[in-house]
Formats: sequence, C-alpha cells, structure tokens
Amino acid sequence: ENLRFHHGETNKEKEPDFAQKLARLGDIYVNDAFATAHRKHASTYEVPKLFEQAVSGFLIEKEVLILTNLLTQAQSPFYAIIGGAKISSKIGILEALLSKVDGLFIGGAMMFTFMKAKGHDVGNSLIDEEHIDTAKHLIKKMKSKGVKLYIPKDIVVATSISHDAETKIVYTEEGIEEGFVGVDVGPETIQNWKEALEDAGTIFWNGPLGIFEIPEFSNGTMELAKILADSPAMTIVGGGDSAAAVYNSKLNQRFTRISTGGGATIEFIEHGTLPALELLEKTPK
Repeated sequence: ENLRFHHGETNKEKEPDFAQKLARLGDIYVNDAFATAHRKHASTYEVPKLFEQAVSGFLIEKEVLILTNLLTQAQSPFYAIIGGAKISSKIGILEALLSKVDGLFIGGAMMFTFMKAKGHDVGNSLIDEEHIDTAKHLIKKMKSKGVKLYIPKDIVVATSISHDAETKIVYTEEGIEEGFVGVDVGPETIQNWKEALEDAGTIFWNGPLGIFEIPEFSNGTMELAKILADSPAMTIVGGGDSAAAVYNSKLNQRFTRISTGGGATIEFIEHGTLPALELLEKTPK
C-alpha cells in the first residue's frame, strides 16, 4: 500500500537491488513527493540516479518556488512562529531564521526549554534538558541581531494531559508549580501575539502552540490559525501538525500556502535544498 512499508525502501542492506527493481517499471522518473524529499530512501534518492530523465512534478515545483521566495524575497516585517515538542529537532531552522526574521515566536513544548533557560520554573512540563544551553545561546544571538523574541506571557497548565484534567492559567514570570504541566499558551499571549503580528509582511508557522489533539488544550493553536487567516501578510504553514490544525479550523483557503511537508519544509529553509531535489536538479533536461 505504501513504499515505506517495504524493507528495501528504508534499509538498503536488507534488499540492495530494490531501487533497480523499481527503476525497471518506467522510462521517465517524476518525483512529486515533496514531503519525503529530505529522506534518502530508495524511491526518492536511489531510483532517480538510474534514469536519464528524472524530473520534479508540479507540486514540488510549487513548494520550491514558494519556499525560495520566502527565503529570498520575504516582505518585511518577517515573523516566524515555531512550535512543536523538542528544540533539538528545530535547532537548524531556528539558526537559519535568525538572519532572516524580525521576530521569533516560540510556542509548543519548546517554550518550556526557553523558560528554563530564562530561569523560570516549568513544573512537570516537557523540556529538552540537553539543549537548555542551546536555548540560552539562541536567546543571546537574537539579542545581538536585534531579533525580537516572543515567549508566551501566560500558559495554560493542567494536572495531567487528559481532557478532564484540572486546569488553570499562570504567568510565565511566576513559573509553573510542581504537579502541573504546561499544555497551551494563555489568552493574554494570544492577544499580545495578535497585536505584534498586525504589521507583518510575511509570516511562517511551523508547529502547534499546545497539545492541540486534545480539544481542551487546542485554543491557542486554533486562535493563531484565525489570526493568520485574517492577516493580509503572506502566510506560509510548514506542514505537519500545524497544517492539520489549519485544516481542522476550515480556514485553509485563506492562507498563502500550506506546505505538504513538515520535516522537508524545515530542512529546505535550513539548507536551501533537499537530497532528493539535488538529484533532479543535476539531471540533464
């Protein structure tokens, strides 16, 4: 049903000739799978090497055009909103964005690592212990580059990650007490961010602001989707969970672009290309 289920797709050692088997099925190779273009899998990385004609499809063309414009021609002010769980998976994109954006908004579980780096208590919230110093480095770098950092002013905390948990709102400066875990950004944060984004020329969003899969903890993410949908700025959503949130909000038609790739979008912004795309670019027309 899907190449990913086949051992030879992800593990060359288990079936060394899998790429050759796939290559025998056609005369021209077309890759239109942007969401997997950052992975060196058989179908996207090994097969195109076996074709004289290996080209991109129209979806990849659109994705590359939009993201290249984002990196080279973004209208100022350019703001990036980065959420998600671990800072370790976003270090590259955060570093890459620092030389391009005017402001960086941090949400999701990543905000707790930044809170910890600033000396605030985070209770039982998920933090990336190994990258607290990374967060400190990024904060220092933003300051030196004049990039404004937006960390939530208030946070929704809960006694557990469940729909019937006891919840309350606490201020970031006061910290989160033991026994509580951060699950979403608070209402003051949403209002503050709405005001900060009003003058935006370009907005890039990757990663939810809270545990939006649980309805009780989805308010921040869904409100952000509404704010961006109403914005006159160029709005680009970087796939994954944030794209799912936009589609759930039924506001997807009001965004400039919702990328089909989460990890692929992040890596393209970080490196300006992707492994699978490089093979297509180097192939003679």
